[in-house]
Amino acid sequence: MTREEAITRIEEACKVIALEMMKITPAARHLGDEATTADIVKASYQLTIEMEVIKKKIIQLKGRDDSTEL
Repeated sequence: MTREEAITRIEEACKVIALEMMKITPAARHLGDEATTADIVKASYQLTIEMEVIKKKIIQLKGRDDSTEL
């Protein structure tokens, strides 16, 4: 797998995960248990932060010039 293929695969996975994550909080509000809902919303938020870290690293990698010429 090339770097470009890996980047594309990671970006696609991030999009799918983000779309699925958007379903969690609205569903959690219907659980009828405030403590559980709060914990799920908090964990979902933390997962979102970690996804942003992955996306940021990919963006940085895409922008990096690996050439040895100055």
